[in-house]
Amino acid sequence: MSLRDLLRYLPIERFRNPPPVVAVLRFNGVIGMRGRRGLSLASKAASIERAFGLRGLVAVALSINSPGGSPVQSALIYRRIRQLADEKNIPVVAFAEDVAASGGYWLALAGDEIYAEEASILGSIGVVSAGFGFSELLRRVGVNRRLYTAGERKALLDPFLAEDPAGVERLVTIQRDIHGSFKDLVRARRGAKLKGEESVLFNGDIFTGRTALAQGLIDGIGELRGIMRARFGDKVDLRLVESEKRRFFPGLPGLPRGNAGFSGVTGEIAADLIATVEERLHWGRFGL
Repeated sequence: MSLRDLLRYLPIERFRNPPPVVAVLRFNGVIGMRGRRGLSLASKAASIERAFGLRGLVAVALSINSPGGSPVQSALIYRRIRQLADEKNIPVVAFAEDVAASGGYWLALAGDEIYAEEASILGSIGVVSAGFGFSELLRRVGVNRRLYTAGERKALLDPFLAEDPAGVERLVTIQRDIHGSFKDLVRARRGAKLKGEESVLFNGDIFTGRTALAQGLIDGIGELRGIMRARFGDKVDLRLVESEKRRFFPGLPGLPRGNAGFSGVTGEIAADLIATVEERLHWGRFGL
């Protein structure tokens, strides 16, 4: 085949007028959760950097499906996205799938605009802590808990001791502080768009997409592909930017490696099982 024939089959027009590029970042899962599926800045930083570095970039789209999790990791991921968006002057549009609640909504606030489906679940602007108390169980089986600390508040709400009112009060104070930061961020990012009363918006309740729109928590009803094509044309290049995949069995092939052997594999499996239980508890709050 001659060069002339080859050029005939090449999409020359695509090179002359390349389509606009929209980087798509997926945030799917519990934020800060241990194990392979957890969302954290460490697991997402590289993909966020690559997304904002694409040639021909006109926008970054966030596809969010998260029931929340760690407020610290939510804030770190949010901040990294906003830093790059402001630095490169690139608009960010967030899209909620099934759930963008609690820390998931915190991530959505990184978007200059937020969209959701009518049946999406959003909000849960609050802070929750959960645990178990085993003091009665230990007493029944005849086990004594022995705990030694330097610092009167070092053993805050130890699950093997009876609940301490002072410890509960301390935890509530911390929760209020974090809740205050969350509310300040919502006010800063949504501003005059907020239409609902703060007593409703910030009480930890959840909203469907339709109600969230009426309350001003989102900007519209729609999904990623449709909104991006309407905005940038049918030829827009939606480019998914994913994190590098980790191998399930660290060190394979060639086990054993040093002293790791199967102990490393066992630890990875155990961590993954625990993470799965934690994940189900988070999703279960929203009936999913």
